[in-house]
Amino acid sequence: MPVRIRQALNIESGLNDGIALPVVLLFAALAGAGAGEASGTEFVGFVATQLILGPVVGVIVGWGGAWLIDRAARFEWMSPSAEGAAILGLALLSFAEAEMVEGNGFIAAFVSGLVFGNRVRDRCSFLFEFIEAEGHLLVLLTFLMFGAAIVPGAIGEISWEIVLYAVLSLTVVRMIPVAISLTGTGLKVPSMLFLGWFGPRALASILFVLLVLEEMGIAGVAEISVITIDTVVLSILAHGVTAAIGARWYGGLVEKAGECEETIPASELPTRTGLG
Repeated sequence: MPVRIRQALNIESGLNDGIALPVVLLFAALAGAGAGEASGTEFVGFVATQLILGPVVGVIVGWGGAWLIDRAARFEWMSPSAEGAAILGLALLSFAEAEMVEGNGFIAAFVSGLVFGNRVRDRCSFLFEFIEAEGHLLVLLTFLMFGAAIVPGAIGEISWEIVLYAVLSLTVVRMIPVAISLTGTGLKVPSMLFLGWFGPRALASILFVLLVLEEMGIAGVAEISVITIDTVVLSILAHGVTAAIGARWYGGLVEKAGECEETIPASELPTRTGLG
């Protein structure tokens, strides 16, 4: 797969969750307020604490953690394996500190990661490799727990309406906006289809349904939960089954196309060396 396309998938999947969470929190809070679960003052206070305190904590922890790790690496106070453990510690610290001040821990951890990635300088290659490997393991563990604890109950509530919504969510609702966003990039139609199909990883949906909806007291939470879980299950199955086939198909098309926008050389770490 071309580096640019792989990067687009990784960046979109990674950034989507953190960028979308504040928006989901805002509308979930509005829905709760509209249902009479909270007064206007409580709504404003909730939005302020969630969307302000979390990012503030994330900036402080991410910046301070990057400075400490850089300094420890420079003076050889820390081994590379300990640096990896320190990253996980910073993520947990960001989450815990934000929750202590009534901010949003997930937003704090997301912002902390952004700040850390732009601030840290020493041993970057090891840090990014560690994050990629450990992050993949945590994703697998999340899906394992999701399948064992949540899926059995939701599958029993499935209906043809839910299946129809899930199919539309993974195709029309997902792929048309992706195609529109890629207008003007020079990418070919197969690339737009590939990016539109393989972009979602379902982790954000699991987070939203378990964290946001359960805490907001929104009407119809049970129905929304079932719809979301069944959609995630279909996503895991459909994208898992088509991953190898789709990658080979797309790789063959790009190889035959020769020089094009998709094959323009790109750095493996564009945030470090520039986009060119």
